[in-house]
Amino acid sequence: MRAVGVTEFGGPEALHLVDVEPEPLGPGQVRLRVRAAAVSPTDTHARSGAYADRDPVKTPPWVPGMDVAGTVAEVGEGVDHLAVGDLAMGIVVPFGPYGGYREDKVLPGDSVVRAPAGATAAEASTLPMNGLTARLSLDLMGLRPGQVLAVTGAAGAYGGYVVQLAKADGLTVVADASEADEELVRGLGADLVVRRGEDVAARIREHVPEGVDGLADGSVQDEQVLPAVRDGGAVATVRGYRGNGERGLRFFPTLVRRVATDRPALDRLRQQVEDGAVTLRVARTFPAEQAAEAHRVLAAGGVRGRLVLTF
Repeated sequence: MRAVGVTEFGGPEALHLVDVEPEPLGPGQVRLRVRAAAVSPTDTHARSGAYADRDPVKTPPWVPGMDVAGTVAEVGEGVDHLAVGDLAMGIVVPFGPYGGYREDKVLPGDSVVRAPAGATAAEASTLPMNGLTARLSLDLMGLRPGQVLAVTGAAGAYGGYVVQLAKADGLTVVADASEADEELVRGLGADLVVRRGEDVAARIREHVPEGVDGLADGSVQDEQVLPAVRDGGAVATVRGYRGNGERGLRFFPTLVRRVATDRPALDRLRQQVEDGAVTLRVARTFPAEQAAEAHRVLAAGGVRGRLVLTF
C-alpha cells in the first residue's frame, strides 16, 4: 500500500511514494484508513536522518509522521470506544516504515479517539501530537489558576494550543507575536501580547516585573528567554533543553511519546475542541505525492496552523 517516505535520508526531495506492507491487527489495536496526516518539524528531522541512530529499523523505507486522522476500518479485541466507520484521530510513534504518512495505519487503541464532531479529517489530524505536547507541558509545570504563564512561539501549532489550554486551566497568559501575528495570538486568548524577538524576556519583564511563574518555550530560545521567569519558576521545553542550573529554575523537557497512549488526555482535547476552547488550524493541504513540497513550505517558515497531507 502507499506511503510517503525516504529510502535515503536527505532534504525534502528525498521524500517520495513508497510501497509498504500492511500492518497486522492485534488485540487492543485499531486500523485506520488514513485520510490525512499532519506535517511537523519532527517529521523533517526524521526525513533528514537525525533520528536514524535511535530507530530500531535499519533498512529503508523510513516513513515519518506523528498525526493521523481517518476512518476506522477494523478494531481489535478489547477495543470498545470506537466502531468501524467512525472518523477518528490518532498519535503515531514512528519508526522504520511505520510512521503516519501511509494510507493504512494500525495503532494502539489508546492512541486513537473519535475526531471532534464537525471536524474534517484534515482538521482532526492537526490535534493529537501538538495538543498532547501542549497538555503535557502544562501538566508537568503544574501551575495553579491565577498564576502567570509566558508562551514563546505562540502563533505556532504547539504554542497556540498551550495558550488555549492554559486559558482553559485558569492561567494568565503572556504570549509573544510578530506584529503580523498579534491579532491571531490575541484571538487564541492571550491576556497580554509582547513583540517576539531576542529581547522577548525583557519585554515580558516590563509587564511582569517579578517574572512569570512558568514558561512554555515553543520558539526554542532556551537560555535566551530564561530571564523572563521568576526564581524557582517552571520551564517547559520541546527539544530536550534542561537549563543552565541558574536561580533554581525547574525544567521539564516535554516528550510526547510519554503520553502517546493517554487516551483520556486525547479524548479531553477532542471535547475541548467541541466545546470551543481549542481551535483546529489547517494552513494548507497537499496530496500525499506532493509531500516534498509540503516539507519545503514548512522549511520556508511563516506557516500558521498545520500543513496536512491527504490520502
